[in-house]
Amino acid sequence: MNVHSTYSDHKLTALLNSGDEAAFTEIYNRYWKMLLGVAYNHTRDKSDSEEIVQEVFFSLWNKREALNVHALDRYLATAVKFTVFNNYYRKRKRIDHMVSKMPYQESYEIEEEIAARFLQEQIDSIVTTLPEKCRLVFKYSREAGLKNHEIAREMGISEKTVEAHLSKAIKVVKGNLTDTGALLLFLSTLLNKN
Repeated sequence: MNVHSTYSDHKLTALLNSGDEAAFTEIYNRYWKMLLGVAYNHTRDKSDSEEIVQEVFFSLWNKREALNVHALDRYLATAVKFTVFNNYYRKRKRIDHMVSKMPYQESYEIEEEIAARFLQEQIDSIVTTLPEKCRLVFKYSREAGLKNHEIAREMGISEKTVEAHLSKAIKVVKGNLTDTGALLLFLSTLLNKN
């Protein structure tokens, strides 16, 4: 049994001040799960939370000689919250700086591209729920850019059947697009195709 596991936080902190690695390891083992929970409550991202906890323990070790703590658990939890805030603030500043350096047109184009990708993902998800022939007609029309008579020839069905499948597919997609902006963007692509 590790003797350090029986020590109080106060004793471990005193040992840490003198550079005791076993004391540091015990503090880590005692608090890392709790700190991961604190970080996750603020970030909702496991990877970011792990990095934050690692950063806090790295800082704890680097400042070990100057450490003067009365309640180690509260000190570490506060350090995690501060690190979360600091990381968020740094990321926010970087993003703001990057956006401010972009020409307006480029910034607008990036937003448009993101919206278009999101719309395409939504449409793809909806299209997978269509019956097979209906899905094929939609894909031939919208993705391959085939005309109705070309689709009819390719699939061995009448143009009227192609029109019916296409009409049904468009109706289902329109009915399932939740975002008004996405719906308008989808409708504009339909107008551009015709």
